[in-house]
Amino acid sequence: MHFLSPILESYIANSSEDEPKLLQELTRETHLKVVQPRMITGHFQGRVLSMLSKIINPKYILEIGTYTGYSALCLAEGLQKDGELQTIEVNEELHEIQRRYFDRSGFGPKIKQHIGDALDIVPELDLTFDLVFIDAQKVNYDAYFEAVIQKTRPGSVILSDNVLWSGKVVEPLQKSDKATAVLLEYNQKLKEDPRVETVLLPIRDGLTLSRVL
Repeated sequence: MHFLSPILESYIANSSEDEPKLLQELTRETHLKVVQPRMITGHFQGRVLSMLSKIINPKYILEIGTYTGYSALCLAEGLQKDGELQTIEVNEELHEIQRRYFDRSGFGPKIKQHIGDALDIVPELDLTFDLVFIDAQKVNYDAYFEAVIQKTRPGSVILSDNVLWSGKVVEPLQKSDKATAVLLEYNQKLKEDPRVETVLLPIRDGLTLSRVL
């Protein structure tokens, strides 16, 4: 489902900050070499992530779901000088392309890559995160959230991507569609959870911003 017309989407992107050249190159390489390139964050949402990170100015960022590293590079733009970004990806085949672009960006020393299951890795991270971005397996969103909220403080921000799931959250639910069912429960949970205040933003495929209380 397209929430906005292509013409309007183009106008919005053209009226926002330009996409950095390095990220343009990463987008091209992702589309040429990587399966499911539509998973890449992209220009407009990437600039949103960059702006949010710059506003928050986090010392520690956690990302669940690196893919080829586009969103990590956007989030890293707001890091404090001595900050770190920990990013977790289950697909080890993407490690090389991530690292190559991380190092070219100048943020390389600040970005720590982890390969494996986030539910195993997050509990082992001895850090308190100011900003968290969840963009991995949708059926695990609730488990990811419960894992990361233990690693935050009051005022930390947790971002959850793809929460509109191509509009399926407002369509009749198919019995076999576990991902949509999980996201419906997850969206309702975040609205009612007393540990956070939440707003769902209609950005791309839906981006939820939850502030830890």
